Amino acid sequence: MSFQLILNNLAKHIHLTPGEQDTFITYLQTRKVKRKQFLLTDGDICKHSAFVTAGCLRGYTVDKAGIEHVLSFAPPDWWIADMYSLLSQKPGILNIEALEDTEILLLSKANQEKLYQQIPKFEHFFRILTENSLVASQQRLIDGLSLTAEERYNIFCKRYPTLIDHLPQKQIASYIGVTPEFFSRMRSEMVRKKF
Repeated sequence: MSFQLILNNLAKHIHLTPGEQDTFITYLQTRKVKRKQFLLTDGDICKHSAFVTAGCLRGYTVDKAGIEHVLSFAPPDWWIADMYSLLSQKPGILNIEALEDTEILLLSKANQEKLYQQIPKFEHFFRILTENSLVASQQRLIDGLSLTAEERYNIFCKRYPTLIDHLPQKQIASYIGVTPEFFSRMRSEMVRKKF
């Protein structure tokens, strides 16, 4: 497996020497996750951050009525974890499932801590990831309270441009907080308005 995608991801925020890159790679674990297989389920303690190199994962919760609420997608070049559980090491509430056969690189919390000691730049990198995750979560909450479904869909399209025609409509509907039926009508209306 090539590690170039993850190294490019790191390079957006920190500069690593070839030796530091090699050290980082030794801490990664490669894994293939089959379609519909879970990387994490509700109640598990999250012990890894996952970086997607191929395929797509989704993070979601299930409410008391059994309705799924998609919180995030992770296509290639995205990180995903149950942040609450990873940071607190308490049981989480997130299910992380493969939407298709997916290849990931796992970095355990223990190895992340070792990286902080050996290569302090990684504290900077993961602080940026955590801050970005916090900002995105807050923005989604505000958007859910103040924007129309159509506006939320447009934001989804900007955030995940590679997934628009790739995901089942019910997954996108769940992400923007509407029923699949409402989503289907809304998209038809949006197409009609364009012409």
